[in-house]
Amino acid sequence: MSTDSELGFFCLLVKQGSLAATARELNLTPPAVSRRLSQLEERLGVRLLNRTTRRISLTSEGEVYFTNAQRILSDIDDMERLVSSSRAAPKGLLRVNAPLGFGRSYIGPAVSAFTRAYPDVEVQLQLTDRPVSLPDEAIDVSIRFGELPDSRLIAKKIATNRRLLVASPVYLAAAGHPAYPHELSQHQCIVLRQNDAAYGNWRLSRGKQTDTIKVHGKLSTNDGEVALNWALDGHGILMRAEWDVAKYLRSGRLVQVLGDYETPPADIYAVYLERLNLSAKVACFVEHLRDFLRRHADGPSQSNW
Repeated sequence: MSTDSELGFFCLLVKQGSLAATARELNLTPPAVSRRLSQLEERLGVRLLNRTTRRISLTSEGEVYFTNAQRILSDIDDMERLVSSSRAAPKGLLRVNAPLGFGRSYIGPAVSAFTRAYPDVEVQLQLTDRPVSLPDEAIDVSIRFGELPDSRLIAKKIATNRRLLVASPVYLAAAGHPAYPHELSQHQCIVLRQNDAAYGNWRLSRGKQTDTIKVHGKLSTNDGEVALNWALDGHGILMRAEWDVAKYLRSGRLVQVLGDYETPPADIYAVYLERLNLSAKVACFVEHLRDFLRRHADGPSQSNW
């Protein structure tokens, strides 16, 4: 008997709860099931089950064997799915995490289109501006902006993104256009308190020179959509991802400020554990996201990709 079939037999026995029920499931006689269990215990040199005529119960050694047998069988299933995924149609549960604002505007609609194309995939979408730790949390794919520090993760770029400084024409008409980064300290700046980033420090670069400006203003928030609406209402200058402001720049409701300076990168990545690299549902979802964002009318112009 192979090791994985022994593990499967023992797990089935525990789940069925009796020798007779297991015998019916395997189309064997109860004595044959009892013999198979005795052979397994004899090989291991321990008793795995306490058994009476009506029921069975795990010994302490049996509990250890059962727990690890379930894990090993699950790993074998995962491995076989990964190996055959190039031929497999995407199916099963896909757990996705994304930032709140971007998730509402883009990932939610992308998931809607994805499930129409792949009806055998069930998607759970979790939106939060607190970065998740993939090895520790039950998430398959996380959508993130900017650089990624964890080498255990695979990051596929799904869209180019820049952080831009923007303000409404009304604000700029009243306060003037800053010409240099240091002038931002004289302006009303709308500051986002997110992801434990250095509060109110904006970094701008041109060529080899980088300036870090401590900005301030009357308004700050931890919600990007609220901050964007304040900028649209003329309350000050905001640093925001291009994906969030592109349609307002096109319509003229916002104007770019200090456009000849660069800010820290904010490219958009789909991030997942290395072991999911061959997963059909993950691969299809990442490719779907890339295509969905490329075609989205509210995104940045194609020339920026």
